[in-house]
Amino acid sequence: MSAPPRFDRGHTDDLMSFLAASPSPYHAVANTAERLEKAGFRQVAETDAWDGSSGGKYVLRGGAVVAWYVPEGAAPHTPFRIIGAHTDSPNLRVKPLPDTGAHGWRQVAVEIYGGPLLNSWLDRDLGLAGRLTLRDGSTRLVNVDRPLLRVPQLAIHLDRAVSSDGLKLDKQRHLQPVWGLGDVRDGDLIAFLEETAGIGPGEVTGWDLMVHSVEPPAYLGRDKELLAGPRMDNLLSVHAGTAALTTVAGSGAGLPCIPVLAAFDHEENGSQSDTGADGPLLGGVLERSVFARGGSYEDKARAFAGTVCLSSDTGHAVHPNYAERHDPTHHPRVNGGPILKVNVNNRYATDGSGRAVWAAACEKADVPFQSFVSNNSMPCGTTIGPITAARHGIRTVDIGVAILSMHSARELCGVDDPWLLATSLAAFLEG
Repeated sequence: MSAPPRFDRGHTDDLMSFLAASPSPYHAVANTAERLEKAGFRQVAETDAWDGSSGGKYVLRGGAVVAWYVPEGAAPHTPFRIIGAHTDSPNLRVKPLPDTGAHGWRQVAVEIYGGPLLNSWLDRDLGLAGRLTLRDGSTRLVNVDRPLLRVPQLAIHLDRAVSSDGLKLDKQRHLQPVWGLGDVRDGDLIAFLEETAGIGPGEVTGWDLMVHSVEPPAYLGRDKELLAGPRMDNLLSVHAGTAALTTVAGSGAGLPCIPVLAAFDHEENGSQSDTGADGPLLGGVLERSVFARGGSYEDKARAFAGTVCLSSDTGHAVHPNYAERHDPTHHPRVNGGPILKVNVNNRYATDGSGRAVWAAACEKADVPFQSFVSNNSMPCGTTIGPITAARHGIRTVDIGVAILSMHSARELCGVDDPWLLATSLAAFLEG
């Protein structure tokens, strides 16, 4: 196999823009939809009757999007090729009664979402973003992308043992960000967001809000061969999957399968929601696509039996300071190509036949890949892969990009790997 080109600078630059513009799952979905529209896809409403026409279509639901491309002449039993990813990342999210404070400090009450590296949110300039729901039931995205909040760390003079004994954070007491001085006023935060978003006073009756680091993504290192940025887990895969789907749809003719991108919400807390991988969204969309093309239950069963899903999520690159935490013979490196994730206890869905599918796609794309398996003494994480396989009876393979600082407010990957992932995903979607 010949060495692949170093990386597509345009792809990496575009990923950086996508990360910066997507501080919440709702923004990520909106930005994905914009890219799909530019590629000729059209949105279909779940409440409307669907037709069986060819072309690109997508469904939006909250922080999730499912997009698919039907080639000309596709039969009702044509199998799907699916890229699965997720739009959410661990962070701090605003509580129902957000206005709090003490001792002359005004603060915002937050709850821990998923499993973030809590220390990474300390002493960092934070913005606030998410979705506002209005009295009429409509929603509005909001993004205060400037230093608005901060979770101040306790000075070492008041915690002399922090460097020797380690930082110990109480999730309730120590992570409430400050955002001003003075007396606490109920309704202050939402009133501020209404004014920021140009919404009338008292119009916001619901919110899904979260904090984010306002430091933009950046190339890092002497030779700029690393990329630092927020929410790579897992917007890196959402971006790559969108690029792969739109590329394949652009070529269009002669596809033996129906390429699909399914980007779910709530992976970081178990996927059990109407927009999560353990919900009915993907299955419903695929079934309706079959039936809209005149198919029967038998056609749907045939299509699902021939379907393959790549569950694309970030994985662990070998850490130079903690190499003993990794399997001694599996050391994925950044810029070494995407990783195949394996766990015999089914924390990942990959098996030998799935490995063959992935190897064929990488060979077709002329992209190297690496294997990841956890150290036997360390618990293994999981993904939407096993959920997708079990819920839909679809053969599923877990893959991704190796990174450092996973679940930090700011993560680190190699600049080559996002483009190598997107290239291999496109080859997979082509069948």
